[in-house]
Amino acid sequence: MNDTPKECCPKFDPAPWDEVTLSWEGKRFVKDHVTSFFHIPLNFGAVMTRNSKLIEAAGAKPPIMVILSDENSLWGSDVYIEVTKDIPGVRMATISGTFLSKVFEGPYSNMRKWIEAMKAFVQGKGKVIRKVYFFYTTCPKCAKKYGKNYVVILAEV
Repeated sequence: MNDTPKECCPKFDPAPWDEVTLSWEGKRFVKDHVTSFFHIPLNFGAVMTRNSKLIEAAGAKPPIMVILSDENSLWGSDVYIEVTKDIPGVRMATISGTFLSKVFEGPYSNMRKWIEAMKAFVQGKGKVIRKVYFFYTTCPKCAKKYGKNYVVILAEV
């Protein structure tokens, strides 16, 4: 009997994401909404499961799936799940722009500190933040399994 937990999230390599500039033009995403309570997601797993099934059935899963969260309210956030092509019957969105990206590691309780560090990073580059997205790189179970909880903050500049 194998006691190794099933891998649902690939191990994250922070190097390609840390302190880099990303330029996206029409990057495709499935857009959905997660209900939250003071930014704590209540149905993230269900939203991801539902969309993952649709993405896989459509053959639209990229090699590394970027999942962005737009924490636009205490009561919910919009999630953007990267896909390789449009999927009929779901809400699609594209994201274009230039983003400064920085990787943080640790418990989510550090989020306020990470946001301040991101603001300083962007300001140090002489840029102004237009919008912020959060890329939660692994689910909590996989973060525990890997011993690292990486969060990438992307600031559109």
